[in-house]
Amino acid sequence: MSKLKNKILEALEEIRPFLLKDGGDISLESITGSTVNIKLHGACVNCKVNQMTLKLGVETTIKKYAPEIKQVKSVLPLSQ
Repeated sequence: MSKLKNKILEALEEIRPFLLKDGGDISLESITGSTVNIKLHGACVNCKVNQMTLKLGVETTIKKYAPEIKQVKSVLPLSQ
């Protein structure tokens, strides 16, 4: 596993307890250049503030662990 992927997974582990508390979860979908694609699960999928969570929580935390990441995007789960 790449060093970058490990850093991103570590960042997601920091965020996960907050999402689980609200009935959601998060997973790493892919890393493309300086962009990380994540997938939100459970209650996070239809949450009205998920884009704020994505930018203020997820992206900020990932950039703290991996400053080389410039953007975090959410991909839709196959079944909503």
